[in-house]
Amino acid sequence: MAFGMDTVVLLALIVMLAYTVFGLTGFGSSITAMPMMVQLIPLKVAVPLMLVFDLAAGLLVGLRNRKVVDRKELFRLVPCMLAGMAVGVIVLVRAPEHLLLLVLGLFILAYSAWSLLLKRAPRPIGASWSAPLGVVGGMFTAMFGTGGPIYTIYLARRLDDKAVLRATISSLIFISGLSRLALFSSAGLFKQNSVLLLAAVLLPCAMLGLFVGNRLHARLPAHRVVQAIWAILIMSGTGLVLKNI
Repeated sequence: MAFGMDTVVLLALIVMLAYTVFGLTGFGSSITAMPMMVQLIPLKVAVPLMLVFDLAAGLLVGLRNRKVVDRKELFRLVPCMLAGMAVGVIVLVRAPEHLLLLVLGLFILAYSAWSLLLKRAPRPIGASWSAPLGVVGGMFTAMFGTGGPIYTIYLARRLDDKAVLRATISSLIFISGLSRLALFSSAGLFKQNSVLLLAAVLLPCAMLGLFVGNRLHARLPAHRVVQAIWAILIMSGTGLVLKNI
């Protein structure tokens, strides 16, 4: 499967934007990139492609901040996340792509609207929420790579320290990336020639975006930047829904 130069340039810009968001917030790369990428390449190429970048970014951010990771929350979420991922990868391989893209569009619309309308500080929740949110997050992680926002809904209500929150989310995304690597390899998703070739070409763009996001992290109010991006994603999500309904 070959892609034109125009497509590769657009993918490079999308990936750079996505990992600037990741550098700012510790999550959000896939939910930023995916609705735009699937307009250019198939979903079954986009999902494993973003996995390669998530692994690299999660390794860099997670290792640098590993001393402040909340391991108790990781131990609660990871088993539930893995259970959800096992279901999600089956759905990704077997379900019709137009149906998956419709679900992705609806998810992006719902989460973007919720993020923009949220005015109050998040209320604390109990540890028991790790099970349903971990399973649902694992499913969306396997299907679209977009589980990060769901994990954040839980962790932001459990962790007060922003540095701990960012490091814990990044570590969770890295763990999910390793798990997806095993699942996707067994499902044959990396046997597509275009995936590894595109990953090699676009990885420097992801790392550049991560560098820019990390530099901006201390200078910009990250939540304002993310709110602006959610507004853009509402348009992307609407396009996915209308195209695949």
